Amino acid sequence: MTHFLDIDQTPQSQLRHIISHAQEMKTARAGQPKGAIDHDRPLAGHMVALIFEKPSTRTRVSFDVGVRQMGGETMVISGTDMQLGHGETIADTARVLSRYVDLIMIRTFEEQTLLDMAEYATVPVINGLTNRTHPCQIMADIMTFEEHNGPIAGKKVVWSGDGNNVFASFAHAAKQFDFDLVFTGPEPLDPEPDLKGLYTTVRDPMQAVQGADLIVTDTWVSMHDPQSARERRHNQLRGYQVNDALMAGANPDALFMHCLPAHRDDEATSSVMDGPQSVIFDEAENRLHVQKAIMRHCLGV
Repeated sequence: MTHFLDIDQTPQSQLRHIISHAQEMKTARAGQPKGAIDHDRPLAGHMVALIFEKPSTRTRVSFDVGVRQMGGETMVISGTDMQLGHGETIADTARVLSRYVDLIMIRTFEEQTLLDMAEYATVPVINGLTNRTHPCQIMADIMTFEEHNGPIAGKKVVWSGDGNNVFASFAHAAKQFDFDLVFTGPEPLDPEPDLKGLYTTVRDPMQAVQGADLIVTDTWVSMHDPQSARERRHNQLRGYQVNDALMAGANPDALFMHCLPAHRDDEATSSVMDGPQSVIFDEAENRLHVQKAIMRHCLGV
């Protein structure tokens, strides 16, 4: 059984193959009309369950479109449709779904939900996001960086802001892809302790970005945060906004990334997001290509 649960749980050679395959498929589709089916239809006859306990735009659309481009079909299921873990156990849900579909992608809150799904499913499971990690996004980020600036090995990546689930996957990727990762953010929002050793911390953002090849940030607030938490986070993170001055402190060819959705002029200014160093929309597009490669990797097709 080939799951895709986290970057640190996937061998480096397989991660490299996924990105190479994603680039090959992207190149092959260049110039084709939108909605075209891949010539070899590798997912023909396959049904993919897309489970969303958390709302989503990019994850839902990119997985759905990716399956359809490869000739497969999708079944989109919301958390309210399934009520995972409420009534029926996740283990039983996994066993039942495995009788109907060939692949499960799940975007959920608790990591344990993902792990239980993978343990009891008899079909591959893909991590579409949990509160702890977001591996598909970072695979797209690595692909995007290398499209623009060549191999990421040995480069300096600076994360500015909250040490959240997206940062956690960047930390896993730093080890697997051999780049230097720097976290700059307020101490109360430091990454999870189990990530120590995978990155260095520099509190002063201007100092942190010196010599950086890539600057990354993410939204300061979650859609589920109460108003009091939103105000507190804005106060904590205001000094870590990615603006023109911060980008000017990095290498001249440094890129800017944000996984989106963004709150413009909060975590990053519009001048940076729309500027020449920004690759945020290439990054969003590459979710489609890299996830197609991940699905083929899991299904062996």
